[in-house]
Amino acid sequence: MSETSAGVEIRQLHKRFKGGDHDAVDGVDLSIRDGELLVLLGPSGCGKTTLLRMIAGLEHPSAGEIYIAGRRVDQDVPPRARGIAMVFQSYALYPHRTVSGNIAFPLEAAHLPRAVIAEKVRWAAELFGIAGYLDRYPRQLSGGERQRVALCRAVVRDPQVFLLDEPLANLDAKLRNTARDELKRFQRQIKRTTVYVTHDQVEAMGLGDRIAVMDRGKVRQVGTPHEVYEDPVDTFVATFLGQPPMNLVEQPGGGGRTLLGFRPEHLLPSDHFGDREPLHPIPLIVRRVEYLGSDRYVYGTVEFAPDATVIAKLPANIGRAIPEEEGGRLDFAVPERALCHFDAQTGARVRR
Repeated sequence: MSETSAGVEIRQLHKRFKGGDHDAVDGVDLSIRDGELLVLLGPSGCGKTTLLRMIAGLEHPSAGEIYIAGRRVDQDVPPRARGIAMVFQSYALYPHRTVSGNIAFPLEAAHLPRAVIAEKVRWAAELFGIAGYLDRYPRQLSGGERQRVALCRAVVRDPQVFLLDEPLANLDAKLRNTARDELKRFQRQIKRTTVYVTHDQVEAMGLGDRIAVMDRGKVRQVGTPHEVYEDPVDTFVATFLGQPPMNLVEQPGGGGRTLLGFRPEHLLPSDHFGDREPLHPIPLIVRRVEYLGSDRYVYGTVEFAPDATVIAKLPANIGRAIPEEEGGRLDFAVPERALCHFDAQTGARVRR
């Protein structure tokens, strides 16, 4: 494969489908760096797949500009000339072709010599560990194996940019973990710009060099997994990432309505912290406790916001000492450094 790669630049991109009353993609600006794996993360209907399809040339923007390797491609550059390869959720394999035939298809369409095609097919199959399956048909493969074939077919084209639309969605949990590791290894090895669409935050956090969190056609935040998790810009990002999501409770006192945000894993017994750092006390009134093996979830309320449910996520070595009776009061706290403040009306982060 060649050593060239490319970044993607998206400027004020809009997409409104015929008959629609709002933009499916609404003024997106995004710079995808050369060689990075950027994840488009968001709920169903947020516009992430539409954005990916516009980069691929499968949808035409209503407005805005798309550049790949510095070349504008949104006006009159067809998909085959954009230097991209796309892997769909369904894998889109040809059932009447063998694994070898599926991988070779784009090379045959480009009229490459047979020897070159055979070499590229063998290289890609070895890269993804399916060299022993080249004579099989898709119906004879597992879901994980079919996904590898689809990736092989993409990589042999030697594209500048890979576009992956929820490629792990059809795999079971165990296979998704394995495939995620393989995808990360593959991307690091070939060093190609990759745009990856998913609604699964575990995939996003595990795969992405950076994550672009989308909601209702807009990009809410772009950053490393650590940045978007620990330093969310608004309540949507704060509650979309994390399992359980960030606690949000109305903060008493002060001017204007402010929401106090803190992650469940940061809410711990006060005596757990000692004198190591400044704490914000949050006494918890227990409603119920869930035992989940390595973790224990304590559901409760706080006196200053009795209508809001608050969750503490405790490691098992702490959870065993927690009383589980309903109505019990627990002296819990959150480190001051782990607190977030949000405007209750707009949801925007309030910096202090």
